[in-house]
Amino acid sequence: MGRIMGIDYGQKRVGLAVSDPLRIFAIPLETVTVDKVTDFLKKYYEDQPIDLFVVGYPRHLDNTPAQNASRVTAFVTHLKRTFPQIPVKLADERFTSKMAFQAMIDGGLKKKDRRDKATIDKVSAVIILQEYLQNNKP
Repeated sequence: MGRIMGIDYGQKRVGLAVSDPLRIFAIPLETVTVDKVTDFLKKYYEDQPIDLFVVGYPRHLDNTPAQNASRVTAFVTHLKRTFPQIPVKLADERFTSKMAFQAMIDGGLKKKDRRDKATIDKVSAVIILQEYLQNNKP
């Protein structure tokens, strides 16, 4: 059984997380720049099977697509073309950045380390994936 990958796609960076082999919990993987994400995913896929991509989809409180939604949609289209054998699911990513920041505070991360946006993106991907895993247990 392959892993499930959580993706927090942003304007500059992409936070990535993967499930454990039993698909119980999400593990932070990496933060890469938008221009390098495809190469990273291809290399990762060579080493580890991926059964599903879960991509965070930005929405406003009223459930309308947020500003970055068109970029995420374009990325999902590209992902489906690049990895046609791997299904893609969209997940609501409202509040994940705030939740990630709070999780870092609760985890005792120093203020200097909490300012690293790459860490926030990676933790956001973990939150997106963990919520998916909890809501979609076999």
